[in-house]
Amino acid sequence: YPHGLFVDDDQTVVIADRYNHRIMQWKNGDTTNGQVVAGGNDLGNGLHQLNQPTDVLIDKETDSLIICDFGNRRVVRWSRRSGTTQGEILIDNIRCWGLAMDEQRYLYVSDWK
Repeated sequence: YPHGLFVDDDQTVVIADRYNHRIMQWKNGDTTNGQVVAGGNDLGNGLHQLNQPTDVLIDKETDSLIICDFGNRRVVRWSRRSGTTQGEILIDNIRCWGLAMDEQRYLYVSDWK
């Protein structure tokens, strides 16, 4: 169940695949070879897992994904570097639904409750 999506300047597309508990990525308009780049390890609350992610963006400055991990009530950062197997918590105890980052890298997060 695709939810939030983000497209960067290089035409990389990332989608929060909410009920599959993962973030999918497609590069340069390739619509057939999507890759799991975060989560995908079943539903859970470990740092290697997501629970109903609702939105995602690419932070080019840190080469990472910022993810609304709705079911775990947190916002996590997940490195895009090869071999990354878990994220780090940026904000917890939040019912995040959507997020955005401006040109100065201020992060805006909508809180569902």
